[in-house]
Amino acid sequence: MTRLNKYLAECGVCSRRNADKLIDEGRVIVNGQRAVSGMQVCDRDIIEVNGRKVKAISEKVVLAYNKPIGVVCTEKDRHAGKTIADAVKYPVRLTYAGRLDKDSDGLMLMTNDGELIQHMMKGANGHEKEYVVKVDKELTDGFLSGMSQGVYLKELDRTTRPCKLQRVGKYTFKIILTQGLNRQIRRMCAAFGYQVKTLTRIRVLNIELAGLKSGEYRELKGDALATLYRLCGMPDKTDF
Repeated sequence: MTRLNKYLAECGVCSRRNADKLIDEGRVIVNGQRAVSGMQVCDRDIIEVNGRKVKAISEKVVLAYNKPIGVVCTEKDRHAGKTIADAVKYPVRLTYAGRLDKDSDGLMLMTNDGELIQHMMKGANGHEKEYVVKVDKELTDGFLSGMSQGVYLKELDRTTRPCKLQRVGKYTFKIILTQGLNRQIRRMCAAFGYQVKTLTRIRVLNIELAGLKSGEYRELKGDALATLYRLCGMPDKTDF
């Protein structure tokens, strides 16, 4: 027997946290009855989410996807021009781990493994994400130093964690974050009077963009995938 939220995550429906929300909202039915938080289920149970039956996943899939500018990180939004579900045509239903805003591009990891998403999205784990950023004014030592020490974001009433920055050009730098606040890099730059012109994510943990063309994806396998699971604290996931 398995807790329902964990079972839904293992089936690739969503993360455990989002599963709890679905359960609380009455959108999960088990054997014809409304599910309750904390209940135990097994493969013999008939489980429905939003009226659709949920089946256990026999094979886990993880993709590295180069999201183009303009693609929105949501599965359903009638106001979005193009959602990530529209953009990534894959025979298995996948969910993204970590958003990129509409005006940003670059690496996203997509998977049907809800447990992996759960581990990747847990902020306390401090997983690295690396970006290349171009701004509208020439970089100064004060800007780079101030950004790296952490920035108070008034709109969120949060101070960002210290991070690593590297000057790449007159207007361009690399930045490595270990958290994912809403529009974090753009807000950090704005705090110093800079405007982001382009923002591209080039790495998540050990997975790099590595020549993927815009809109393309590649399936992760072998050592790279095993290392990703190990870095996420799931060392038993090595049989790929």
